[in-house]
Parts: sequence; C-alpha cells; structure tokens
Amino acid sequence: MNKSYLFIAAFATLMALCSCDRKAAEDTLRTGDLVFVGIPMDYSIEEGSIDEAITSATGRSDELNLIHVSIAEVSADSTWIIDATIKHGVDRHPLDTFLTDFTLKDGSYPVFIIKRLNDPSKAEEFVRNAKKYLGQPYDVHFLPDNDSLYCSELVRDSYVGSDGSYVFDAAPMNFKGPDGEFPLYWKQLFGLIGQSIPQDVPGTNPQDMSKSPAIHQVDVKLVNN
Repeated sequence: MNKSYLFIAAFATLMALCSCDRKAAEDTLRTGDLVFVGIPMDYSIEEGSIDEAITSATGRSDELNLIHVSIAEVSADSTWIIDATIKHGVDRHPLDTFLTDFTLKDGSYPVFIIKRLNDPSKAEEFVRNAKKYLGQPYDVHFLPDNDSLYCSELVRDSYVGSDGSYVFDAAPMNFKGPDGEFPLYWKQLFGLIGQSIPQDVPGTNPQDMSKSPAIHQVDVKLVNN
C-alpha cells in the first residue's frame, strides 16, 4: 500500500479521535461553568414570589426568563454548586441539593442552561474566589459592597482577575415590570426593610449576564428537561 495513503489515513483517524475528545469535553460540566435557571414563558409562577418579580423586571416576552445563576465546581467524584439564594445564603452544596431546591411546584425541573468562559484558563481561580464568600447572607437589599450577595452579584464579584478586572459588566438595575410599575413583591420587600427600591443602582441580573460575550453556551444537560 502507498506510504502516502497510509499517512493520510492515519492522520484522518487521529483528527477524528481528537474531534470526539473535544465533543466529549464540551458535553461534560466543568469547574467554572455557569448554570442558569430558566422559567418557560408558559409556566405559572406564584404571584408575589421573588421569581415572579425577577421575571417581571428582567424577562422578555419572546425569550426564556432566567431567574438564577450559579457556579459549578467539578471534582473527581462529585459535582458541587456554589450560589447565593434566600434559603442558603452564599453556599456550596451537592448538585442534587441544587436540583431539589429548584424543582418546580408541579414536580418538573426548570430549564438549565450551561455557559462556559471563552477563556477558561482562570476558571479554577474564579471558583476559589467564590469560596471566599461562603457563609455570607443573601443580599435582599440588592446593593453593592454590603457584605451580602445575590446570585449574579456573587458571580460578578468572583469572576475577577488578579488585576481587578471584571469578566462581567455591571449596569443600572431595573425592578419595574413591563407596565412601568414595581411588582408587589419589590414594594413589600423594600418596604419591610425600610429601603427605597434601588432602581438604576449599578448591578447585575442573570438575564443580562447570560448574554455576555465572555461566555458561550455548551451542550451539557444536568437533567433531561
């Protein structure tokens, strides 16, 4: 057999194997991946809940409403989630706990969207940053630099380089619904804590964070949605 033909065949086989390895890697959750929680537009959220308020303020009529974002940490034999929730504050817990916490009232799961850093070289560093915040309370005030964090604030404050540069931008926050009014939840919450609604204060939300050019979606399935 012609030696050139053998070389070409061997090279093609090697490239095919490499392609399969890359595909397998893309299909596997990695440390530093972001897990976004989405509520379908036709799902009925309990009126007056924080999820309903976030949906009203940040959702769009023509797309999935992303109400939460968390950070994945993958070790040799387990998968952990680091996030900020009202239930746990800033916490690190097994993936199963995360799935249980976000099971919908009808027993189904929301839509989980996995996004990965375009440059994952500092992913482990960012996860270490996130662990520094474990134990802090959930930020019901939605204000910066107050020793408490909401979900996307935790991600932004963790995904920062040693030079102080942020991966994710902040922008003026919006708490108003499509009708230009504040949902009942926000009025009640901020009324109880004696604070004006922080409309236009710089901050983040999962919906806008998911569109950052620094990340891309990967075909990883936590569950069969």
